[in-house]
Amino acid sequence: MKKIKIYTTNWCSYCDLAKRFFDEKGWDYEEINIEELGWGREKLLEVGKAMTVPQIVIDGTPIGGYDDLVKIY
Repeated sequence: MKKIKIYTTNWCSYCDLAKRFFDEKGWDYEEINIEELGWGREKLLEVGKAMTVPQIVIDGTPIGGYDDLVKIY
């Protein structure tokens, strides 16, 4: 099974789409809400590919955001 982390905010519609994508596939994921952690966007570059949300990491490899997820799967 894939280990999936998704970095989100409360207001992000693309975050909701990514979570729905995983839910529909039946894939478990860990959601990390950067607002609740008090992270700035620059911190996203340490875990992902950009300073935008969502940032998705699958099996330790950053794949990018929702559009990148859809292209890959």
